[in-house]
Amino acid sequence: MPFGPETIFALVAVVIGIIILLVLFTFVPVGLWISALAAGVRIGIVTLIGMRLRRVIPGRVVNPLIKAHKAGIKVTTNQLESHYLAGGNVDRVVNALIAAQRANIELTFERAAAIDLAGRNVLEAVQMSVNPKVIETPFIAGVAMDGIEVKAKARITVRANIDRLVGGAGEETVIARVGEGVVSTIGSSDNHKKVLENPDMISKTVLSKGLDSGTAFEILSIDIADVDIGKNIGAHLQTDQAEADKKIAQAKAEERRAMAVANEQEMKARVEEMRAKVVEAEAEVPLAMAEALKSGKLGVMDYYSLKNIDADTDMRDSIGKMTNQKNDNRQE
Repeated sequence: MPFGPETIFALVAVVIGIIILLVLFTFVPVGLWISALAAGVRIGIVTLIGMRLRRVIPGRVVNPLIKAHKAGIKVTTNQLESHYLAGGNVDRVVNALIAAQRANIELTFERAAAIDLAGRNVLEAVQMSVNPKVIETPFIAGVAMDGIEVKAKARITVRANIDRLVGGAGEETVIARVGEGVVSTIGSSDNHKKVLENPDMISKTVLSKGLDSGTAFEILSIDIADVDIGKNIGAHLQTDQAEADKKIAQAKAEERRAMAVANEQEMKARVEEMRAKVVEAEAEVPLAMAEALKSGKLGVMDYYSLKNIDADTDMRDSIGKMTNQKNDNRQE
């Protein structure tokens, strides 16, 4: 049976109405509005539509608002919405407020929001205020005055200080300060045996220094979990110093030897130079004698006397060499 114009118009109107309702229910969180009314939270449809227009997910604001209302915490929609727009975690802040209220910890929404926006987990901070956290340090090495290395591991029991969470130092600073205190305490001990006998002296000394100043935590106790003996650092340092002194002495001896060799070479060069001058002078003697004979300054008898002296000198040298050779053969 063909549809008439009235029927077609009615179908189109129904379809358009369904589409409008779907868009309306999608854009306007009617179900969330009904849940809020059922929980006793008065929030208008216009407010929910305004959240959509401001690109705020209504569920991220309304559900924490319902939770806070049921817990008896007074917060407004504007506070939650502004915190969401600032990039905070609204649900975690509300959970932290509820946990703080149950534990009788004074915490306002403004401070919780500031802690959350600072990048810290405000809910974990409240939980840590109720249930302190134990931080275990790695082995911290220190050297006693007798040169023996002592390694200690500490367990630090801390509680979150909510008033100093914004701007306060974190766990790394606490561990670093405790490590510095352990090293200084071990280093001030006369010998390593005192540290082994009384490991609690480390914890007492470190705890008395107020290491939690300026941090986001309050140190409740510092306990030494383990103490071990390390290397004999003093002996190693003495050995290294002796080795270094030995190398310095060897270097100085090598320097002196090199200088002696250089002086010897220089003396040899001077001797060779003097020999060369002597040979040069001896080469001029015959010429000088010939010139003297020619000019009459040296007579023939004088010349023969010099020859006799040379012959006598050569004979004496030969006799001396033969005598020395005989003595050497007898000694062998």
